[in-house]
Amino acid sequence: MSRLASAFAKPHPALVTFVTAGDGDTAAILDALVAGGADVIELGMPFTDPMADGPAIQAANLRALGAGTTTADIFRIAAGFRARHATPLVLMGYANPMLARGSDWFAQQCAKAGVDGVICVDIPPEEDGDLGPALRARGIALIRLATPTSDAARLPAILEGSSGFLYYVSVAGITGKQQAVQASIEEAVARLKAATALPVAVGFGVRHPEQAAAIARVADGVVVGSALVELVAQHGAEAAGPVRALTAALAQAVHRARAHA
Repeated sequence: MSRLASAFAKPHPALVTFVTAGDGDTAAILDALVAGGADVIELGMPFTDPMADGPAIQAANLRALGAGTTTADIFRIAAGFRARHATPLVLMGYANPMLARGSDWFAQQCAKAGVDGVICVDIPPEEDGDLGPALRARGIALIRLATPTSDAARLPAILEGSSGFLYYVSVAGITGKQQAVQASIEEAVARLKAATALPVAVGFGVRHPEQAAAIARVADGVVVGSALVELVAQHGAEAAGPVRALTAALAQAVHRARAHA
C-alpha cells in the first residue's frame, strides 16, 4: 500500500496541510506539521503567477522567490523531509516550473526525492498528454481537482488517470478568501463519492478546527493551507511552534469529527 493510500486508510478522516517551499524555515515547518498530526502534506512550488491562490499564498510565493528558492531547492527540501518522515508529501503548483525541463525530468526528480503525488493546478485533464503519464510511470499519484462547476459530463475526464485522492475545491474562487456553505459541501462530496472510489478531500476556505470538523464528518480529508501560511508570515523564523499548535488543533478536530457526529 502506498503512503498516500495508507494515510486515507486510517480509521479517521485525514488532515491535509499546505505550506509554501522556501517561505521561512521550510524544514522546521514541515517537521512541525508532522509533529502536529498532519496525515498528508502539500508543499507548494513558488511561482510568479499563482492564479488559484489568494493573498496569503500569493505573498508566500513572493517571499520564497525573493529568497531565491529554485526547483532544485524544492527537491532538496523534499528529499530531506523523506529522510526524516514517512508522512506522504505532495508537490502542488503550476505547469510552468513543473514542465520547464520536461515532464520526464520532473517525474524523475519527484521519484528520486520521495514525493508521493503531484497537484498541477493549471493543466486541464484534456490537455495532460505528458505530465500525468510521466508521473504514473514512476508510481507517483497525479491528484486532480474537482470544483463546484465540475458537472457530470466533465467529471469522467477529471477522474481518468487521477490517483491518490480527489481534491474538491469547495468554492469557485481563490484560496483563503471564501468559505462554502456546509450543505453545498455535503452535496458535492456525496456526488463525487458516487462517481469514484478515490478518497475525497475538501479544501479552500478552511481555517478553523470547527470548520474542519464539520467537513470531516462527510469527507475523507480536509485541506488547510492559507491559515498555516499566514502563521509563517506572522512569525517568520519562529513559525514552527505556532504551526505545530494550529496543526494539532486541526488534527484533533478532524480525527475526532465522526466520533462526535
